[in-house]
Amino acid sequence: MANYILKRLLLMIPTLFGVMLITFAVTQFVPGGPVEQLVHQLQRGATEGGESASMVQGVYRGAQGLDEARLNEIRALYGFDRPAWERFVEMMGNYLRFDFGESYFRHQSVMDLIVSKLPVSISLGLWTFFLTYLISIPLGIAKAVRDGSPFDVATSTLVLVGYAIPGFVLGIALLVLFGGGSFWSVFPLRGLVSDNWAELSWPARILDYLWHMVLPITASVVGSFAVMTLLTKNSFLEEIRKQYVLTARAKGLSENRVLYGHVFRNALIPLVTGFPAAFIGAFFTGSLLIETIFSLDGLGLLSYESVLMRDYPVVLGSLYIFTLMGLVAKLLSDISYVLVDPRIQFGSLER
Repeated sequence: MANYILKRLLLMIPTLFGVMLITFAVTQFVPGGPVEQLVHQLQRGATEGGESASMVQGVYRGAQGLDEARLNEIRALYGFDRPAWERFVEMMGNYLRFDFGESYFRHQSVMDLIVSKLPVSISLGLWTFFLTYLISIPLGIAKAVRDGSPFDVATSTLVLVGYAIPGFVLGIALLVLFGGGSFWSVFPLRGLVSDNWAELSWPARILDYLWHMVLPITASVVGSFAVMTLLTKNSFLEEIRKQYVLTARAKGLSENRVLYGHVFRNALIPLVTGFPAAFIGAFFTGSLLIETIFSLDGLGLLSYESVLMRDYPVVLGSLYIFTLMGLVAKLLSDISYVLVDPRIQFGSLER
């Protein structure tokens, strides 16, 4: 096991390096980079007049634009006066120390930005993760036991309809119905907590937070039920039809003893092995459309705005963290295979 883990850890280095190298190379050719973005802001500020014009006085010269010297200063400000390979080597050296630099346009460190957005993404991700597992697994087991029954058909129809409805469409419908749109004003329209949240008692804070989470979590989680539920059902059906189940029943064991004492562990192997990746991914789950609809300022919105603004430190820094966590999650998934099913050996995982 130790040798396998060491090999996987060593393989993470070229994988992570390759992902960052490709992304960095792409950013060098994308039009409208940080320099162009800043020049556009200066031009817009100069034409707005008043305080904005005075702030850019001596930098932007009206119809003449920016002179070459000033453009060179801006390029030097972002480090674009140096060769690309030199900037990439310096960037990776800093990333190894988890120093992601500062945002070009938000004037805040990348790590502080990511941390400030995590509460929203963690709330969406973890609630979606736990509700999906807590509902889909028991439902999948019940469907497997009642395979072909009216209950199985009805629940399959419901989860597939939920899967077919895009999350943002469901979110809009929930806002219209329950967010004070055309029908009932039951839940708040926006935000993670109320404006007076700090003044509330702790029980009231918890209730206020849960009250705000009902609609966005519902919009996020409904589409996740189908895959997990049907995977659980099919996994249990496959195990129920095996010879050892027939043998256990022939010995006179009760149906619950057969189901939960023998079938349960084997059937959950494909679900449990995906648990580490899903759990770690929950901390960095960002749904742009859900966050936009419900005015939640999370990682999804941050990533989208950073790409539009060509805020490369935020784009590359967040990509580095997400890629590293994804590689670790994949390793934990492989390890969980062996812990759950002793028949699997690490040598077989390498092939």
